[in-house]
Amino acid sequence: MRLQTLLVVSACAVATIVLQGCATVKESYGPDGRKAFALNCSGTGRGWDKCLSAAGEACGAAGYDIIDRTSEDTAFAGSAAKKSVFESFAVKSSERAMLISCKKG
Repeated sequence: MRLQTLLVVSACAVATIVLQGCATVKESYGPDGRKAFALNCSGTGRGWDKCLSAAGEACGAAGYDIIDRTSEDTAFAGSAAKKSVFESFAVKSSERAMLISCKKG
């Protein structure tokens, strides 16, 4: 049972890292009513570079203004008790998000 639990936890961790490789982009509106893009580059496999790259792709050569940018460290921990064996794990990550608006070209 212990090996099976370890394999499941390992598979979940690998899947999480693989799925967090790119920034997500959603169309939105800024506080001034302009069309904007909400970018999320949270997770262990992402960084601010992913958000900046996605912003460049969304706005192209015109460029963009950063309206808001937030970052917060997060942690997730879990545990399982199987008979007399207690297993636990922890994952540290960062929540990162930006709101951008494309400049008029």
